[in-house]
Amino acid sequence: MFVPYMRASASRVERFNAAHRLHNPNWSDEKNASFFGLCNNENYHGHNYRLIVKVTGEVDPESGYLLDLKLLKDIIRSEVTQRFDHKNLNLDVPDFKGLNPTAENIAYVAWHRIRKQLDNKLVLHITLYETERNFIEYDGQ
Repeated sequence: MFVPYMRASASRVERFNAAHRLHNPNWSDEKNASFFGLCNNENYHGHNYRLIVKVTGEVDPESGYLLDLKLLKDIIRSEVTQRFDHKNLNLDVPDFKGLNPTAENIAYVAWHRIRKQLDNKLVLHITLYETERNFIEYDGQ
């Protein structure tokens, strides 16, 4: 049986809802309000986030799999969704103690949490939608 060398990508979409406040404690209240606008609301605000996790690598010629997508689902859920969903990121998630929970930083934290659970031969890229029109992409660089 002919087994081709194949490089492929597999993606998984997950969702979570979370509240946050964008605030730099080193800035004055006026500067925070001016810079972050409504996102600096002292009573927080929330988003319905959509996370796309893309993994790229060599397909195993014996199984035909890049990786087991159930494993990817379980990793995303344990490392991101269960930790962030229905939480106040500023108050409830230790990853954001001292880290402003911007979309960029949420993507960064999610990438690093997922990365440590994947085989090193796989390339990881994530896309985090904060709104339908605003999203961040991060690949560890």
